[in-house]
Amino acid sequence: MNRRQFLKNSVSTTFGIAAASAMPASSWANVAGANNDIRVAVVGLGGQGWRHAAKYRNIPGVRITALCDVDEKRFDRTLKVLEGTKQKPKLYKEYRKLLEDKNVDAISIVTPNHWHSLQGIWACQAGKDATVEKPVSHNIFEGRKLVAASRKYNCLIQGDFDSRSIPGLRQAVSDIQKGEFGKIVAARGYIYKRRTSIGKVKGPHRVSDSVDYDLWTGPAPLKPLMRNRLHYVWHWVWDTGNGELGNNGPHHLDLCRWVLGYDRLPRRVMSAGGRFGYIDDGETPNTQFVYYDYGDVPIVYEFRGLGDTPVKFNDPKFVDPQEARMEQYRGVTRKGIPFKTFYKGRGVHSGVLAECEGGYVDLYGLVAYDYKGKVIKKWDKEDGDPKASFIKAVRSRKRSDLRNDILEGHLSTALSHLGNISYRLGAQSSPEQVQEVIKGNKDLMEVFGRFQIHLAKHNIDFGKTPLKSGPMLEFDSEKEKFVGDWSREANMFLSRNYRRPYVVPEKV
Repeated sequence: MNRRQFLKNSVSTTFGIAAASAMPASSWANVAGANNDIRVAVVGLGGQGWRHAAKYRNIPGVRITALCDVDEKRFDRTLKVLEGTKQKPKLYKEYRKLLEDKNVDAISIVTPNHWHSLQGIWACQAGKDATVEKPVSHNIFEGRKLVAASRKYNCLIQGDFDSRSIPGLRQAVSDIQKGEFGKIVAARGYIYKRRTSIGKVKGPHRVSDSVDYDLWTGPAPLKPLMRNRLHYVWHWVWDTGNGELGNNGPHHLDLCRWVLGYDRLPRRVMSAGGRFGYIDDGETPNTQFVYYDYGDVPIVYEFRGLGDTPVKFNDPKFVDPQEARMEQYRGVTRKGIPFKTFYKGRGVHSGVLAECEGGYVDLYGLVAYDYKGKVIKKWDKEDGDPKASFIKAVRSRKRSDLRNDILEGHLSTALSHLGNISYRLGAQSSPEQVQEVIKGNKDLMEVFGRFQIHLAKHNIDFGKTPLKSGPMLEFDSEKEKFVGDWSREANMFLSRNYRRPYVVPEKV
């Protein structure tokens, strides 16, 4: 080889290395896939996991090449979803082994909350794109680290929230932000979904032999199972879940923040609630409200887990959330006019309301009303699919094609964490004590008034089941730290002690 050839080859090699560093390994893997297919792995095969598989099955140019779950019994249902196709995914119990699979370009992370961010970070480090179920983190620190990993490794990470993929909803948000209904004065979100008691055990419960409990526990403390079920009810235990506020809350809070155009977290947050109606092994509240103070337009959020009729303490009878009758939302505008919301009288009742000077918009019903109750605009209710937008972005390599980039997912999830931190720092309070604290705030007084009426309907005695009222916490959105009173205690909840080797790193 002469000098000219040597220099020519050196330049080509340098250019190749530079190109490779600007593009994640997944994009190179995509080229190698048969027919340029996007090869997807679904991790976590519970109720949402097999639904992810069902969605990918119907997206052209996508093949499911791997499935992963720490419970061997969970593979069968998802494999049945793929019956009738030629897809024969590899099965993994260990997520880190899956990351070594060169036949995987992108990952759907549908595991319990305490695993979300770490699995997303590991995906980035392995050069694979990922979509992460809500909430995208178990705490604020690790959510921010997932954003950092996405940027450092140039991987596409999507928060798998549904709202931003719905065409009619995107148009409604645009119309509101253009001022079609006047200035926005408040955003309100709610979900009323029946949550029954998870029971109360007298001692540790045996974990099924089909489960690798160490892997399932991952970053959380390894403790005996002190409830009668492992799966799903982990939502109501702080070590692994974030309560209803972290379960369904991110969907509604993301929409609230989106319609308000906020690219930051609030300056103050306050929450109150409790676990009412039964005494069980759950730790998180089943009835709660949160106030987010942005300095101009607030977000008010509430959820209820008790049905429309009174329940008995420790009632073990299971009521299907899709069949339970819930209360109708009875919120009132700042003008003193009840909101109109549609409810079929059975199953989950949820929504987001954008209150404006000239009327309000039911963003779940996609209909706008004036303050006389007249419909003034409707939008198309066509469904959207966040999986399809994720695949589009993986193919295009454009972050702008993601409907909910991980930064948006982090901020909306952090709203849930902020509310829970105020609640967890709360003290047992009487209704009179709460009213004394929140007097002068019309939004809080309105939601707390309905909160009391709801619990009175269920014969809740605050002497037996105390109300827990959290402090109004001050927050520095830029630094993502609490400041002022209670800051030392509150900042302790921003992260956690991780169990090796399942550690979310300070430097990703």
